[in-house]
Amino acid sequence: MPLDQYQTVKEVAERLKVAEATVRHWIKIGQLRAIDIGKGWRIANVDLNEFLRLHQTAPRQHSDEPNGLDAEGKP
Repeated sequence: MPLDQYQTVKEVAERLKVAEATVRHWIKIGQLRAIDIGKGWRIANVDLNEFLRLHQTAPRQHSDEPNGLDAEGKP
């Protein structure tokens, strides 16, 4: 079994450009799996990747237009 890499709440917040309180809220309501090891929560990379996968929107649509906009002028 490979060893998992863990990140702190602060590291996850910085990576996602959100407040630490937001990450803690996701943990509290069960959206983001984390482990409490005494000095704070740790989030496994596999759990963060799953959280991001579950919260992603539809895939990006690639445009044939040279300026990156579709026929309606939208990205």
